[in-house]
Amino acid sequence: MNIEITERNKKVLLIVLIAGCFLSTLNQTLLNVALSSLMDVFHVSASTVQWLSTGFMLVNGVLIPITAFLMKRFTTRQLFISSMFFLFIGSVLCACTMNFGMLLTGRMIQAIGAGIIMPLMMTVILYLYPSEKRGSIMGTIGFAIIFAPAIAPTLSGFIIEYVSWRWLFIGLTPFVFIVIILALKYLMNVADTSKAKLDIVSVILSTIGFSCMLFGFSSAGSKGWGHPIVITTIIIGIIGTTLFCLRQIKSNNPLLNLTVFKYKIFTYTSLINILITMIMYADLILLPIYLQNGRGFTAFETGLLLLPGAVINAFLSPITGKMYDKYGAKPLFITGLVFIIISMWGVIDLSESTTYMYLMVRTIILRIGLSFISMPLNTSGLNALPRELGSHGSAVNNTVRQLAGAIGTAVVITVYTIQATSHATELSIENRNISAIKLEKLASIFGSSDAYIFMLVLSIVALIFVCLMPKKDSSKKLAIQRSESKPHN
Repeated sequence: MNIEITERNKKVLLIVLIAGCFLSTLNQTLLNVALSSLMDVFHVSASTVQWLSTGFMLVNGVLIPITAFLMKRFTTRQLFISSMFFLFIGSVLCACTMNFGMLLTGRMIQAIGAGIIMPLMMTVILYLYPSEKRGSIMGTIGFAIIFAPAIAPTLSGFIIEYVSWRWLFIGLTPFVFIVIILALKYLMNVADTSKAKLDIVSVILSTIGFSCMLFGFSSAGSKGWGHPIVITTIIIGIIGTTLFCLRQIKSNNPLLNLTVFKYKIFTYTSLINILITMIMYADLILLPIYLQNGRGFTAFETGLLLLPGAVINAFLSPITGKMYDKYGAKPLFITGLVFIIISMWGVIDLSESTTYMYLMVRTIILRIGLSFISMPLNTSGLNALPRELGSHGSAVNNTVRQLAGAIGTAVVITVYTIQATSHATELSIENRNISAIKLEKLASIFGSSDAYIFMLVLSIVALIFVCLMPKKDSSKKLAIQRSESKPHN
């Protein structure tokens, strides 16, 4: 590469990437609160409308393993502008949709853009910044990534209640268009491309493996673990993923380089990442179920309860990034997990009288804990790798997060459903005069409490992994230093 990347160019590049990432993440989470309204608009069932989220996640899951190849083959500029273009076209299609099929198509086109942008941004940071500066940069990016889903439920609830669902997409398009214009004007490339060959067999195996696993686990929550579709897709997914992994280990030019797991710190951060993602995704599903099914709050009120914690999380992210650069990963992880354990302990005994303010404070405590872990976890894992493995580490991180989110949600919904059914049976035996509505509400409340006990166990297991994690991967230190001593331009 001939262009020297100055500090000013780095800042412009980051601003454009963060703006794109913010819009992509906002788009991904904006529809969560709107699903019940869209069921009424298009006269579809809950299992059908769920495809707006499941379909988006499947496209993401299929694309993420091949992002390392795409980043070798195409320039930063080409990939970023393409991802924004897909987001723009998908949003226009969704805004103009006449039926549910058209809306789902638009949503999946949006997902193509969203699947590329996150690993792309992580890899760009590895190229632009040395390890001692990455924490604060990742913290700044964390602000954008966390702030988008923070405001999404409240914003979505407001738009659904007071305007039209179409504005969820109409409002997004001009901002995406502006980012495309800025990218065309200011975005430069940060790494050389190569004529990398695409391993078609690996693409097929990863597509079958990851999509079937994601679909199987995300369907288990609604269909149940014993459903033939769930069992079949999970088995096919596990076989496909195993064959894909074996092929990558044997390949001289793997699609996804699994040697990243030879680096102990990366392996530990991946395991902690799985548990933290399961906790985070499950809480985002479980708390609204308790608030809406158990307590009768509206979607807008639920969004408002989640907002302060998520905003605090976003604003803390740059601070914890700087703390990571100063103190390292382990003290931050331990602090964060203490907050998470306290927040889970606080909701293992939910009742009809648990106050709205208590739940808001508890959610703030959870989000403070997550701010000490989320972005430092990514930074710590990627810092343990030499730069040539950066794009693969980023792709592995995102693949792990997608699978952990789907598995975590499915397992927690299963625990909730089994326990709620059990409590409903017990309550109906103990009090035969109880009304059906009261029975359903109490069963939902007690089932939520039991699911939170399971999540408390997960957070304690994550703390154990953090305590076992080595401070430095000394055997790999020299290789990393050599890699980072290479010129950055």
